[in-house]
Amino acid sequence: MATSKTRWLSTPQQRAWRAYLLGTTQLMAQLDRDLSVQHNLSLPEYEIMVRLSEIPDRRMRMAELADSLNHSRSRLTHTVTRMEAEGLVARCSADTDRRGVYAELTEAGWKRLRDAAPTHVEGVRQYLVDAVDPDDLEAVGRAFKAVADALGDGKAWPLGTAAPTPRTGRAGR
Repeated sequence: MATSKTRWLSTPQQRAWRAYLLGTTQLMAQLDRDLSVQHNLSLPEYEIMVRLSEIPDRRMRMAELADSLNHSRSRLTHTVTRMEAEGLVARCSADTDRRGVYAELTEAGWKRLRDAAPTHVEGVRQYLVDAVDPDDLEAVGRAFKAVADALGDGKAWPLGTAAPTPRTGRAGR
């Protein structure tokens, strides 16, 4: 068996890696906290509703929804069960394939999403977009598109696609 030599991170690479870990952990926690306090939603619940809002009929197969979020099917099922109890989404069988199950955004879910979207967008703007230099933000976008391209299996929600905004229903999120 051949052994390979470990390619340790340089000091600048280690600093960048740790900054990424700390920054993303804090950013996601703050965005989650804002949604929770102001709208009684978790960030994963919000993202599920965003995905459903961006497609015709506001419904998607559970398996496709899990893939688009990069969540396990089990994790998605637990989250959707909680959301269903709150009336934010409904599950229904596929018309053509009784084994297929869809998650559908309800009118109550659509209203909650429209109410929560400004809070989320303002948080993203305040904690990320306005906190960094525009060139650095562009670099972050390029870097993580490269990461997603390298690691992705083609199932995740496509980066850079124009999606309808919860407020208007037109492209642009």
